[in-house]
Amino acid sequence: MTLPTSTSRTSTWLLTACGAWLIALGAYFVFVRPALLPEDPRFIGTPLERLREAAPGLEAWLHIVFTVMGGFMAGAGVLTVFLARTAVPARLRGTGWAIALAGLPTVVLMSAMNFALHSDFRWVLMLPALLWVAAVIAYARKT
Repeated sequence: MTLPTSTSRTSTWLLTACGAWLIALGAYFVFVRPALLPEDPRFIGTPLERLREAAPGLEAWLHIVFTVMGGFMAGAGVLTVFLARTAVPARLRGTGWAIALAGLPTVVLMSAMNFALHSDFRWVLMLPALLWVAAVIAYARKT
C-alpha cells in the first residue's frame, strides 16, 4: 500500500466532495424537486397547462421517475465517497480507470445533457463535472 501523497489527498478530497454532491443531489431529486421545472415546458414547447390537460398523470409519473433516479444518484455518491476514502489513497489497481469511467455516465453526462436542454442550471451543473475531471487528473499525476 502506498502512503497518501499531496496529489492523492487532492484527488481524495475532490472525489469526496463530488460524492457528497451526488448524495445531496439525490436527496433533492427524492424529496424536493418538482416533477416539472419551469424550463421543462419551455424545452418541450408546450405550456404547462396544456401538458397537464394532455397528460394528467405525467407529474405523478415523473415524481416516481425522479425518486428512483435520485436514489441511484445518492447510491452512486455513497460509492464515490467510499472509493475516494479507500481506493484512492491506497492507489489500488484499476482505481484511476474506475473513477474516470464512473464520472462519465454520472456527472459529465448530466452536465452535457443540461447544456443540450438549455437548462437554467447548466452552468452550475458544469462545476461538478469539472471537479470530477480535476480529481481524475490529480489522481493520474501521481502515476
